[in-house]
Amino acid sequence: MNNLRNQVQLIGHLGKNVNIKELDNGRKVATTSIATKYVYENKKGEKVVETQWHQLVGWGKNATNMESFLRKGKEVAVRGKLTYRKYTDKQGLTRYLTEVVVNELLLVN
Repeated sequence: MNNLRNQVQLIGHLGKNVNIKELDNGRKVATTSIATKYVYENKKGEKVVETQWHQLVGWGKNATNMESFLRKGKEVAVRGKLTYRKYTDKQGLTRYLTEVVVNELLLVN
């Protein structure tokens, strides 16, 4: 039951190609974004499509898999955990970022 405390599953399309960085210790980190859509009818009966963007991060073997198999536009299913971090941008402003750390991924199409 502990695994259910911080788990997210998403299916969507990649918004950009995977960006890979190799850290000083030799460990790889991959980043990209995924778009998910939510479709509903409003009170007027009109179809509304809401798109949400999610930032994905993969480490180690997951980073290597993301680099090898994921391309912009591909539909993918991911499972991971939510993380939050803050950083200071070039203008000195504090920014907050929510990311999904990928534990598993599956190409859908």
